[in-house]
Amino acid sequence: MEPAQSMGGATAPVRPFIEVFEVWTPDDKGERLTLATGVYGEKTAFAEKSAGMSFAKGEGLPGKAWSDGAPVVLNGFQGTFFVRTEAAAESGLTTAIAIPAIQNGKLTGVLVLFCSDLDSRSGAIEVWREDPSQDGVLVLDDGYYGAAEHFEWVSRRTQFPRGQGLPGAVWASAAAMLLRDLGSSYRFVRAESAGRAGITTGLGLPVETTAGDVVVVTLLSALGTPIARRFEIWNAIGGSGEDSGSFELVDGVCEIEGPLWEKERKVAPWEGPIGQVAGSQAPLAQGRDGVAGLPSGYRAVVAAPIFRKGRLAQIAAWYF
Repeated sequence: MEPAQSMGGATAPVRPFIEVFEVWTPDDKGERLTLATGVYGEKTAFAEKSAGMSFAKGEGLPGKAWSDGAPVVLNGFQGTFFVRTEAAAESGLTTAIAIPAIQNGKLTGVLVLFCSDLDSRSGAIEVWREDPSQDGVLVLDDGYYGAAEHFEWVSRRTQFPRGQGLPGAVWASAAAMLLRDLGSSYRFVRAESAGRAGITTGLGLPVETTAGDVVVVTLLSALGTPIARRFEIWNAIGGSGEDSGSFELVDGVCEIEGPLWEKERKVAPWEGPIGQVAGSQAPLAQGRDGVAGLPSGYRAVVAAPIFRKGRLAQIAAWYF
């Protein structure tokens, strides 16, 4: 067994950068999105409000991501298309990012991430798109950075050619990617400002859109307020067409030393949380009470399918 990669010797997270995770999936008629799974932590009132809701295409944040067929960022809810504004405000939630999972032009689910606007939290969730005015260059569409103001200032003025930096490398390969030690990594273009913000680990996700292009979502985790305590990337092995067969753990990073996996590092469809994503082709966000197969010491898992030309090619997962 290979040793796990350390997240800079981090201790147990004081408070998470992301407060709430939701997954919305189409109903049997394909007409509305309903809540499939969610992790709400202490935000029980917001969970109760969300449980009975559904969204048509273009309605609310999940419906907007469905109609746009691309990730959507909302830095503030008042006066927008967001439907649960009052409930979010009462729960202290101020920012949300919706990431659709699209296979051959068809939506399989929408992963929604919620953050609170607290000065003490640093990190980043970013959406990068190709600049329509110049070929082969990614620019920041939008993002949320918490207290990492200097890092945000640098990011909004940075461009990535294809293959450069974490966003450019994910874009060029159309594959999920993990980077460690961002504050000192020569591969991370914004290393100096990342180091100042305490940002150490980056997960880059390619998101296929209904328009057929690729948007890159980056999750950048800081030591004090991490996005997750463990990240994993699983690659499809075998299978053909839309059938992706089994999945193998190919990369990961966690905050504790020791083996990244306990026994096997391969899973079949419907086996554990990774297998649920493989079988359903949809995102997953569940706590220990709702999903079997969580590694010991973790209370929840979020996993996102990565499609490549209609086939489920990878699954990216993070645990906390």
